[in-house]
Amino acid sequence: MLHKNLIAGEWTEGGDVSRNINPSDLSDVVGEYTRADAKQLDDAVAAAKAAFPAWSRSNIQQRATILDTISREIAARADELGRLLAREEGKTLPEAKAEVGRAAQIFNFFSGECLRLSGEKIASVRPGIDVEITREPMGVVGLITPWNFPIAIPAWKIAPALAYGNCVVMKPADLVPGSAWALAEIIHKAGVPAGVFNLVMGSGRVVGEALINHKDIAAVSFTGSVDTGKHVAAACAARLCKVQLEMGGKNPLVVMDDADLNTAVAAAVNGAYFSTGQRCTASSRLIVQSGIHDRFVGTMIERLQKLKVDNAVADGVEMGPVVDQKQLDQDLSYVDIARGEGAKLAWGGERLNRETEGFYMQPAVFTETDNTMRINREEVFGPVASVIRVDDYDQALATANDTPFGLVAGICTTSLKFASDFKRNSEAGMVMVNLPTAGVDYHVPFGGRKGSSYGSREQGRYAAEFYTTVKTAYVLPV
Repeated sequence: MLHKNLIAGEWTEGGDVSRNINPSDLSDVVGEYTRADAKQLDDAVAAAKAAFPAWSRSNIQQRATILDTISREIAARADELGRLLAREEGKTLPEAKAEVGRAAQIFNFFSGECLRLSGEKIASVRPGIDVEITREPMGVVGLITPWNFPIAIPAWKIAPALAYGNCVVMKPADLVPGSAWALAEIIHKAGVPAGVFNLVMGSGRVVGEALINHKDIAAVSFTGSVDTGKHVAAACAARLCKVQLEMGGKNPLVVMDDADLNTAVAAAVNGAYFSTGQRCTASSRLIVQSGIHDRFVGTMIERLQKLKVDNAVADGVEMGPVVDQKQLDQDLSYVDIARGEGAKLAWGGERLNRETEGFYMQPAVFTETDNTMRINREEVFGPVASVIRVDDYDQALATANDTPFGLVAGICTTSLKFASDFKRNSEAGMVMVNLPTAGVDYHVPFGGRKGSSYGSREQGRYAAEFYTTVKTAYVLPV
């Protein structure tokens, strides 16, 4: 079966075809997916533009019902969609099913938001005049989504876009089109009018470029690398298009001497290595106070030695493969870079062979590192973490903040003083205390500072900041 693009309510074949390969088993072809060209992107935008007047003024109950239907269908197909996601991206089956469940929750939340649309009515300084402040949809919104969360991130962009009355043109990552296609099929069958939601699969070089430069796209939401994000921002700024960027992270997890050791190790292993470390919220810098350093490292290595790395859909697997050969090469190159800079490879960092041929890598942990090393400055985006020894809290905080990124930061401590100060002074958009840095609820704002994010926050009610524009109206009753 050839999986086609969805344009103007019709499944449309493109000019090229990509084969979706399972990173756990390179002999397993997940499916074949058509690639669009710039002309088809233009057709999708035209369809969305034509559908916008009716959809933006549609009954809020209609939108709520459609989003609720989508949520229910995703939840009903959680096992099927979870297996698809695990096969195409390499997440373990439990992680993949949890991601599918989150996608369902997101659509459910924004189904309710359709009915909670509100504004303000305030008095003017001029007697007898009313002032009304309302939010209106932007228009046609372009969504560019990454490969590491192939159903949750599309969901947290699509759901608010539709809830607030926008029409959508989405380009998923070319590497993992399967989950996005399945989600598009669910959206289509839920009764979204033709043109309101359009799926255009293909390369960033062709489809992505056409999307960010299209004159009829009013806003672009992008999740991906820093370099690509800067390019997207520049293209959007050139035509005064609203833009939202979620990019990289080099997230610190501080472990104080007073921390509960088991809690700290669990948070570090989860944050650094689950989802194969392929999360922008991963704990890639472990900043550990001297008094607990050796015990922390020893206990962490003991845990990593027991971590089961294998086929993502096999029982009991805790870490699946890296997503593809390019990412594996990048991860292994950073292992060599760290060694070359003088870091000690305390555990792992080797390519692994399993029963099925795939992109397997042993989780790596480095010690004897400092914050000037590339391993602590640049995002690896794989199962690689480094430990930085510090003397006290002040040095830990300064080291945590010494980064061009600012997505999320964590601290493990039993001290209310340290926890409170870290929450206040951490230069990150999100802070975790005694928890992994990865793992944010679907109903709260997601985003960071510095090189990690640009523009409005995603998720929860804060999504309205991006997907709507504010109108102020003055009324003189006569």
